[in-house]
Amino acid sequence: MKLWYQSLVREAEKSPYGAILRKTIDQCVDPGTQVDIHGIDHSSGFGVHYRFLEFQDMKEIIYNAIRAEKEGYDAFLIGNSSDAGIREAREMVNIPVLGLSETSMHIACMMGASFGLMTVSEKWTPRNIENVRRAGLESRLVGCWPLNSSPLELKKAMVDKVKRDAVMSLFMEGARSLIQRGAEVIIPAGGDIIVFLAEDGIFEIDGAPVLNGIYELVKMGETVAKLKKISGGRFKSKRLGYAPPTGEFLKRVRDYYGPDIYPGAK
Repeated sequence: MKLWYQSLVREAEKSPYGAILRKTIDQCVDPGTQVDIHGIDHSSGFGVHYRFLEFQDMKEIIYNAIRAEKEGYDAFLIGNSSDAGIREAREMVNIPVLGLSETSMHIACMMGASFGLMTVSEKWTPRNIENVRRAGLESRLVGCWPLNSSPLELKKAMVDKVKRDAVMSLFMEGARSLIQRGAEVIIPAGGDIIVFLAEDGIFEIDGAPVLNGIYELVKMGETVAKLKKISGGRFKSKRLGYAPPTGEFLKRVRDYYGPDIYPGAK
C-alpha cells in the first residue's frame, strides 16, 4: 500500500518539521505501508493562515492528487488542518482523499460527545470553525482556544527548546480551559503542535483524549484504501458534489487543461 502525505511546507523532508513528521508517521504506520511525504514546491509554503496563501497552495495540492493517482498511490492525505483543496481534489481524482481536520473531527466524535479545538492563533481560528461547519459538527464543538503564536514562531520552536516549552505550556493551559468548559476530546489544529505532542508522549489530559491528527490521518488512509479494495473499487461518491464533467463538456475541459484532468471520467 502507498499513501501520499501532502504537507504544505516547502521541502518538507529536509526541514526540522519534516524530520519530526517522518518520525511520527513511522511510529504509527502498518508494516508494508509506504507513506511518502511531499511538500510544496511551486508556492511559498508560508502557511495557509491567509486566504491568498491558501489559494496559492491549493492548485499544487490538486495537481499532486492527480499525480498521486497516476503513480499508483492508494490514497491522498492532506496533512494540514486547513484541509485546503479537499473538495476540489475529491472531485478530480478517483482515489480516496482525506484531510487532517475533517478526519480528526469525525474520529473525535467517536471518542467523546464533544470536542475543543486548540488553534495556532486567533487568525487561524475562524478558518478552523469553517471546517467544523462544513462537516456539520457545530453541535459537538465546545469552543476554540488560540495559542498566541504563528506559523513562523512554531517553526522557530522546532529548533529552540525555550520557545517549544513555552508553546507546550500554552497548549496545556488552553486544553485544560476547554476541558473545564465541557470538551471531552482535545483536537490540536496544527501539524507543528501535533508532532510536539507525539514526541512528548502526550495523548491524554485529565481523562480527555488529546487526538493526534497525524496518527489518525495515516491510519484512516490505510483503512479507506483497504475498504476501497474489498468493496470493488467503491469508496468516494462521484454523484452531485464530487461528480466530474462528462461528455462533450469534459472534452472541452480537457482540450483546454490537458488530458490528465478528471482521470477516468467519460
